[in-house]
Amino acid sequence: MRITLKQLEVFIAVAQSGNVTRASETLNITQSATSMALADFESQLGRKLFDRIGKRLQLNDTGRLLLPKALDAVSRVADIERMAASDSALIGPLRIGASMTIGNYMMPGLIGSFMRAHPGAQLTLDVANTRQVIQALEQFQIDFGFIEGFCHEPNIEVLPWCRDELVIFAAPGHELAQKPAINEDDLARADWILREPGSGTREVFDNAVLGKVNRINLLLEFGHTEAIKHAVESGIGIGCASRRTLEDALHTGSVVALATPFLNLERELYVLIHRQKYRTQGLEHFLAHCRQGVS
Repeated sequence: MRITLKQLEVFIAVAQSGNVTRASETLNITQSATSMALADFESQLGRKLFDRIGKRLQLNDTGRLLLPKALDAVSRVADIERMAASDSALIGPLRIGASMTIGNYMMPGLIGSFMRAHPGAQLTLDVANTRQVIQALEQFQIDFGFIEGFCHEPNIEVLPWCRDELVIFAAPGHELAQKPAINEDDLARADWILREPGSGTREVFDNAVLGKVNRINLLLEFGHTEAIKHAVESGIGIGCASRRTLEDALHTGSVVALATPFLNLERELYVLIHRQKYRTQGLEHFLAHCRQGVS
């Protein structure tokens, strides 16, 4: 049996895209060459790796078992090649997934400072909610993820990264902003504008208010903190978001933080890595940078 590196790369590209055409575009080879390499690979193994569902190729049980091993082999070969290249080439391409608050407010600065220190680095950032980041990591579509919520998947290693704080906020003219102190009943009577289910912010919020506030009058759900911020600024309801995302609005006074000492709104932010993922030198360098560069 002579499995080639090209066959492994084709298998990975098809597994991640679910389509021979997209895989060929990713690898910059012809569709026929992609199909032939995949067919030869399956022939050598003596078993199919995909279920054919229309034009889509979906990994079967054998394919799912093989994918992390193929990724590991290709990553190790790439690391060997980079050892003979320049220091910046040691970083290699990195695919980062981050949930909304981290991806929009924290990761751009960290990526920028990392690339200034490593000019040859190639980084891509996908921003989604916590649930989607976990799914992408499970399918090896990203190298590692940064999330605001919780992850209990057994195949994913969860590493504490840094602390964060959620705050309840309102427009300055909102009735709750005028009260010297608010309580649980005030929050139960208010109209709320919150993140969507599946987001880390929403999960932490739900856990914090569970058993503390009798009910939540959910007026609107948005998939982005900026939309929540603008809606709250209009005075139609109150919201909950990371203090990091509200710094400018709190500074200018377009929103105000409501004191809620009866709620525990602190949270941990996490780094996620698939347990079967080979940790390249570039991955380790970037994780070390993120741990040192965040406050």
